[in-house]
Formats: sequence, C-alpha cells, structure tokens
Amino acid sequence: MRRRPDLSGRSDAAWPVMVSAVLLSGAVAAAVAAATLRFVPNDSPRIASVRLGEITAAYAVKAVGEKAPAATVARDARAWGLALEQALGRVALQHDAVLLPARAVAAGAPDLTAEVEAALAVLLAGSAAGAAARPSGSNP
Repeated sequence: MRRRPDLSGRSDAAWPVMVSAVLLSGAVAAAVAAATLRFVPNDSPRIASVRLGEITAAYAVKAVGEKAPAATVARDARAWGLALEQALGRVALQHDAVLLPARAVAAGAPDLTAEVEAALAVLLAGSAAGAAARPSGSNP
C-alpha cells in the first residue's frame, strides 16, 4: 500500500511567488505587444472608394450625345476603358491604397473619385493629342 504524502507541513509561502510570476509574465507580454504595435511598420495598404458608376454614366451620356458612328464609339469606348484602368492604377499607387467601388464600402474610406477623374482627363487628353498627331487612316 502506498503512503500518501503528508501535506500538513506544507507552507503557503509559494502562493506569493506564483502570483508574482503570473503578474510579471503578463507585464512582459503587454510590453512586448505594445512595442510590436509601436515599432513594427504598418505596410498594409489603405482602402479607398471610387464612384465608378458615376464616372461610367458620365462617359456614357457624353458618348451618346456626340452621335458618332458605331465604329468610332466602339474605338473610343475601348480607349476610354483602358485610360480608366490606367487612371485607377495611378491613383492607387499614388495613395498606396486599394480602390474599391463606393457601393462595396459601407463607410469610413476616403473617396478618391475626383482624383481618378482628373487622372482620366489627363490620360484622355494625352491620347487625343496622340491621335491628332497620327496621319489619318492609321490605326492606334
């Protein structure tokens, strides 16, 4: 038969040491967490919104109002789409942001629609100047 250890002579002096160890380890963990948050750079991109529906609708209204031949409308729409893609890329890179349609963002993200429209206007003005410099009948 096994003898059970005698616990009557056990001291309660170990409890303050254990409590101190737990508190000390918690303080060290909190200090490490705070240092990590403060000194590790945040490299994640921001999120911003763009009202793509408005930009597209404005282009569509303008294109319909010009009453150009279908081939010209198709070519211009393709060029506009490529310019929009480039404008979105430039603004996203400039602001280190992921651009989402405004309808996909509930709240809190900055709206970069005006900057995308400005970049789009610059790109389209550049492509119009390039098209005017090409001889007639040549493909872009």
